[in-house]
Amino acid sequence: MFKKHDRRPENRINAGSMADIAFLLLIFFLVTTTILVDTGIQVGLPPWAEAPPRPIPDRNVLQVRINAQNELFVEKGRAEPGQLRARAKTFIMNPGALSSRPSSPKRAVISLQHDRGTSYRAYLEVYNELIAAYQELWDEEARRRYQLPYKGLAASRQKLIRADIPLVISEAEPVELMAGN
Repeated sequence: MFKKHDRRPENRINAGSMADIAFLLLIFFLVTTTILVDTGIQVGLPPWAEAPPRPIPDRNVLQVRINAQNELFVEKGRAEPGQLRARAKTFIMNPGALSSRPSSPKRAVISLQHDRGTSYRAYLEVYNELIAAYQELWDEEARRRYQLPYKGLAASRQKLIRADIPLVISEAEPVELMAGN
């Protein structure tokens, strides 16, 4: 009465092919995915020397300090971050040939010191203004010498300008600065 049906063999899935596909997908996602990299301020440190550095005359150093209340002080006087770029440029180039300023941009050093309680935002704002001062000086010098913007110059010409106006920002160890210092 009932017919017995022939059983068909079960279809097996080739696991080797599935493993190959999974591996290819893994490789694809590893190659195409961007990996976040920590970023920060890139600073070239001077080479290590056993001998202590020679003292720098006060006339060659522009003191820039930020206290715990994020107040900016330039040469012991209160300043706004918006004023810093112009003051740094004037200090570095010394257009009036003042005896209280560096005799050459090659001798100019900007000393940046902050309090341990200074916010990172305030520190970066000041640091960016100092970098912008140097970038503007390089651009002005490039236009004076070559009638081109600094970024439009060949690397060899950029190097010549940077040799004449070197970026020298000395970062002093953080300290406990009092308000008004």
